[in-house]
Amino acid sequence: QSIGCDDYLGSDKVIDKCGICGGDNTACKVVSGVFKHTLTNLGYHKIVEIPEGATKINITEMSKSNNYLALRSRSGRSIINGNWAIDRPGRYEGGGTMFTYKRPNEISSTAGESFLADGPTNEVLDVYMIHQQPNPGIHYEYIIPGDNVISPQLLAHRRPGEPLNGQLGMPESTNREDEDLHRETDTLTGQSAGTFPVIQPGRFPSHQPENQVPAVQPPRQNREYNWKQIGKTECTTTCGKGSQYPVFHCVNRITHEEVSESYCDSSTKPIPEEEACNLFPCPAFWDIGEWSECSKTCGLGMQHRQILCRQMYANRTLTVQQYRCHHLEKPETTSTCQLKICSEWQIRTEWTSCSVPCGVGQRTRDVKCVSNLGDIVDDEECNMKLRPNDIENCDMGPCAKSWFLTEWSDRCSAECGDGVRTRSVVCMTNHVSSLPLEGCGNNRPSETTSCNNGPCAGKVEWFAGGWTQCSTECGSGTQQREVICVRKTEGNFDVLNPYECSYLEKPPSQQSCYLKPCGSKWFHTEWSTCSKSCEGGFRVREVRCLSDDMTASTQCDPQLKPEEKEPCNTQDCIPEIDENCKDKYYNCNVVVQARLCVYTYYKTACCASCTRVANRQPGFLGRR
Repeated sequence: QSIGCDDYLGSDKVIDKCGICGGDNTACKVVSGVFKHTLTNLGYHKIVEIPEGATKINITEMSKSNNYLALRSRSGRSIINGNWAIDRPGRYEGGGTMFTYKRPNEISSTAGESFLADGPTNEVLDVYMIHQQPNPGIHYEYIIPGDNVISPQLLAHRRPGEPLNGQLGMPESTNREDEDLHRETDTLTGQSAGTFPVIQPGRFPSHQPENQVPAVQPPRQNREYNWKQIGKTECTTTCGKGSQYPVFHCVNRITHEEVSESYCDSSTKPIPEEEACNLFPCPAFWDIGEWSECSKTCGLGMQHRQILCRQMYANRTLTVQQYRCHHLEKPETTSTCQLKICSEWQIRTEWTSCSVPCGVGQRTRDVKCVSNLGDIVDDEECNMKLRPNDIENCDMGPCAKSWFLTEWSDRCSAECGDGVRTRSVVCMTNHVSSLPLEGCGNNRPSETTSCNNGPCAGKVEWFAGGWTQCSTECGSGTQQREVICVRKTEGNFDVLNPYECSYLEKPPSQQSCYLKPCGSKWFHTEWSTCSKSCEGGFRVREVRCLSDDMTASTQCDPQLKPEEKEPCNTQDCIPEIDENCKDKYYNCNVVVQARLCVYTYYKTACCASCTRVANRQPGFLGRR
């Protein structure tokens, strides 16, 4: 069988919301409401006043916001979140009771902040809101005693012989004379014995100053009014040892009717002494700590919190054995968490075409770090060790060659008679043709063609003689010829002063010549771009043995052949030194240890520390 709140086996009595054993909830009043005012100014705004004696206090923000609740006593003492300092969630003592401050920190939670307290309060408290964004609404509720409410649970914990509601339980056989005897006044101490329980006579000593003469009391038979204990104050706690005081009122000594205190002698009013009450321990409860930080900054991780079995006694909260909390479901100590989905590398484009149509070149593709929302973010938010290459060398094979020709010149070499028109002919790499790879071949196109501007009749012109021998026996040399100004007549030429032909373009009197090859030589292209910008790459070039006529040859000395491939950029990858890269906080080593340098904010705030650790970790900055 269960035990009721009156400590009787098999009793079904319970404590009502007013704290009275077997009560019917009519001895108190519930005060509740919602603060929905629209606020404009930032800072502290008063929400509600909690009166003295309030119990079951519940102040709750209706949804999560960036605002904070604050609590302060009328004396100006800050209890929670005062002076612009935000306290951690926990238990705080104030106003004679213990307040539990909750601030849910789960990302998925939409619950707001709250203050909870069992009460009763022993002074007036003010609840404030630190306004920073639109008010989501604040629900408040508390219970205050109703009229003539005295000593909750008095029946359940009354000791034998103790007065009920301040009056002695007199046997019915007690006569008026006995009652008068209990009210007999001691004029020396200024106390009325009839106002105290008979089991503790003289309980309230006099506090009369020694230098004050006791007031002369009227004769006992003429005094009609007397002080009488009519009950006790409510216990300060519902469990775990509280305190209460007797209540004395002025009454008519014959009818026991309460009258104004002015009818009684104030100097004889007993001074109430504190009494212990509700000595039974409070039920044990689970004290839930704050969740730890998630073990991972992205992806699925774990978080932990401490769960302790606690019990309150004598206004102190003690840690007890866990079996005392077995009547309650134990909250979870671990939970999964996910701050955000990790960013990942994405290849956004295919490889581009090779940068050259033939030979060795490079090709690229677009590689980006993409968040779980599909946004492109800084590369540091992805694992640099897993970054796909975005540039590589490509070999398009040997280059083909063909003859490239210009258009014929518009002007004939002779203004009259027979002459020639010219064009340029050169053998070059062909980027679009599929000619054989051995080169342009020996079928060189003609560089001149005949032309005739009509018969000459006394016209002035330049006349060029034959070329001299080449100045060298092999390889490239020069040769000269004589160029004179003449007038052509029928069958004859008259030599004129060169001034006469000055308005005409004079043919060249010198040209290059080539008799025979002097020997084959090694030719090479420029080096390609290095495959890496640091920590060792390679570059290549094409090397060919060519004869004097720029055709492939096998007569070159192999010992003198230039290198076709060589290492490059062997230096370590060192980030650019920025004089503005400094640590803004003294504890940046914590940021490095927590591996927070991948985030832009910490990388900037702790630039020097993050850069140093990056240089010690190969591949941290990425390579190309």
